[in-house]
Amino acid sequence: MIKINQKWLDVNQIEEGILSNEAAEILQSMGKYSKVYEYETMEQLEFELALRLQIMEAAVLLYNSGVGFATFRTSKCNEEYWKLTEKGAFILKPNVLPQTGIEDIFRNGNKYAFECATAMVIVFYKAVLESIDKNQFNRLFAGLYLYDWQYDDDLGLDSHKGTDFLPGDCVYFKNPDYNPKTPQWQGENAIILDENLYYGHGIGVTTRQVIIDFLNTKRKKNPDRAAFLTSQIARPNFRYLSRFRSAALRENSEHVCCFSNVIISTIGSKTYFL
Repeated sequence: MIKINQKWLDVNQIEEGILSNEAAEILQSMGKYSKVYEYETMEQLEFELALRLQIMEAAVLLYNSGVGFATFRTSKCNEEYWKLTEKGAFILKPNVLPQTGIEDIFRNGNKYAFECATAMVIVFYKAVLESIDKNQFNRLFAGLYLYDWQYDDDLGLDSHKGTDFLPGDCVYFKNPDYNPKTPQWQGENAIILDENLYYGHGIGVTTRQVIIDFLNTKRKKNPDRAAFLTSQIARPNFRYLSRFRSAALRENSEHVCCFSNVIISTIGSKTYFL
């Protein structure tokens, strides 16, 4: 369910063409879940839809970039822009803009290798970079540090348990009986691309069942439990980040949604599109 300025949004009234197909599917899913997605303005909702699409695009771009999968111990990076620590963290060099560091991962992927949690955070940073003002991105994420699930407070990742899975969310597949010799496969973080398509770093762009089947090959001898998709969901703080929305994203909003081109009417406790 969706609420904007204390009014319920009737997603069934949105006509074809107002949204891209991908954005419309996300909005329909938000509308059917019992969880309430609440916004102060229509622009905040529009930004979330746009950023979710950017997350999906960034996941596919990272998959196609040539980056490798590695444990923390065997991680690597382009040391022209990043310092690699002994534990496998990447620290942005002082004279490098955060924008440059993130873009280089996608441009020179063969110079990078990392594990799946770091990959998810990189996807989120790339999507935010494409969605907010570049100067603001460089200011907000100065001193960028990439390691596991560590991230800048301004990214505002919210991790919670739920069943309201949406494209652009990061979810977790758990492998409870993993082989202790390969602890990197005790689970897999993945970005949802659509209802049954995911990007998992080290596994690729594939279905839920393929990810589960792959993890099941990485179990100890005589396992009792199969891998499974958990109820853990991670997503950035869309509302906070929307205040830094870029002019380019506003100008290109017609590729995502055109709320600004429709008449919005409030009748009682509901909001309608005319």
